[in-house]
Amino acid sequence: MKLASLKQGRDGRLVVVSDDLAWYADAGHICATLQAALDDWERIAPALELLAIDLRNEAIPRARFHEHDAAAPLPRAYQWLDGSAYVNHVALVRQARGAELPDSFWHDPLMYQGGSDGFLGARDAIPLADAQWGCDLEGEVVVVTGDVPLGATREQALDAIRLVGLTNDVSLRNLIPPELAKGFGFVQSKPASAFSPVFVTPAALGEWWKDGKLHRRLLVEVNGAAFGRADAGEDMTFDFGTLIAHAAKTRALSAGTIVGSGTVSNRDADGGPGRPVAEGGVGYSCLAELRMIETIAQGTATTPYLASGDTVRIWMEDDRHHPIFGTIEQTVG
Repeated sequence: MKLASLKQGRDGRLVVVSDDLAWYADAGHICATLQAALDDWERIAPALELLAIDLRNEAIPRARFHEHDAAAPLPRAYQWLDGSAYVNHVALVRQARGAELPDSFWHDPLMYQGGSDGFLGARDAIPLADAQWGCDLEGEVVVVTGDVPLGATREQALDAIRLVGLTNDVSLRNLIPPELAKGFGFVQSKPASAFSPVFVTPAALGEWWKDGKLHRRLLVEVNGAAFGRADAGEDMTFDFGTLIAHAAKTRALSAGTIVGSGTVSNRDADGGPGRPVAEGGVGYSCLAELRMIETIAQGTATTPYLASGDTVRIWMEDDRHHPIFGTIEQTVG
């Protein structure tokens, strides 16, 4: 089942979307918003599934689904927690800074709590007031949970995953070091994130969803050129069950909590840092990783951050090369 929120009010209008993303059926007679559905998932989800079947069989009124009409599936959420499950990415960033990677990073996930009071739709512009802030994309996988009890096990956490999607978790890289130096976390350096037009139930992903990981390539383009082809299921040190259980160690999580994987990152086949797509590698899911590799190799980064007018595309394909979650396609404003 694929769900989306059309732009309407603060929390959108819930619709069920066809598997090929061509059509939608209004779900308002079942539930007005996705958050309301998540709050009562055991009762609401079966009715939405029946609606999806009727849509598939063309048994109900339907309308064309246009991704530019979609808000983020959850236009605002009770909680947005972003992990850093791909330790390869963290290791490269720290290596470029000359910082040692603590051993704990391999068994204790990194995670921060981001702003969740407003997210961008997949085709909304990336607002940027100052190019000197160092605007970067970050292609990630996300999951949305139901209620998660305090002290949940990994297995309980996996059972609580309701939906899966993608995000462009925008970072303002040049604002990060001074913020972290204060010892109190991200605020200004993490503006609003954008989400894929649709979120999908784990069951609908079939064999691609296994052991709390999404086993498909995350495709990234910058200004029309292939930039990233990393496999989200590879080199993921912490699966989503582990990330959610980590977040729930000392508090319960409310239905509608969004948890991010962190930047999807693969090492090269020879075990070294990834190579650009143009050189036969799988590339990168953020500019910072390429800049870190440039710094390690030649002492300085040469790839610029995003500037006004630059475009970013992030998506994931099925076996027929059709987008699974729709496409995040943004222009820097």
